[in-house]
Amino acid sequence: MNMWNRVLTISLGVVLCVGVAHAAEPAEVAQFVKARIEIGEMMTNYFKGGSGYGEGQRPSQEQMRQMGTDINAKLTALLAKHDLTLDDYRKRSPEVFADDAAVKQYLSEHPDLKQRYEALPLDRMGRGGSTGRGY
Repeated sequence: MNMWNRVLTISLGVVLCVGVAHAAEPAEVAQFVKARIEIGEMMTNYFKGGSGYGEGQRPSQEQMRQMGTDINAKLTALLAKHDLTLDDYRKRSPEVFADDAAVKQYLSEHPDLKQRYEALPLDRMGRGGSTGRGY
């Protein structure tokens, strides 16, 4: 019985340590939530009005490349304000936003940010089972 108690205690300790190691830090949650809000607002404004490609008309490949370059430049500048790079944001954001409890806690403490966050389009912000890029 004593052996089982030790095994159980050690196993529980390992599970708790792993859970704590993967939990997002409050400062990191704040950093990523603010960045996601600004990215969402920037992308919404960027595509507002359909950029005049005509009704049902898609942009050309060249226009798509130019848009991609422009968007990445704008994202890089925006993320720099939050001490992040585009690669860091893309790599870490799925982990940070996977901690739904931490994100909800942060947003509940900041009603102004919560309102802006909830106004973002769900299908493009990596929320709600989206197939979007997950900015």
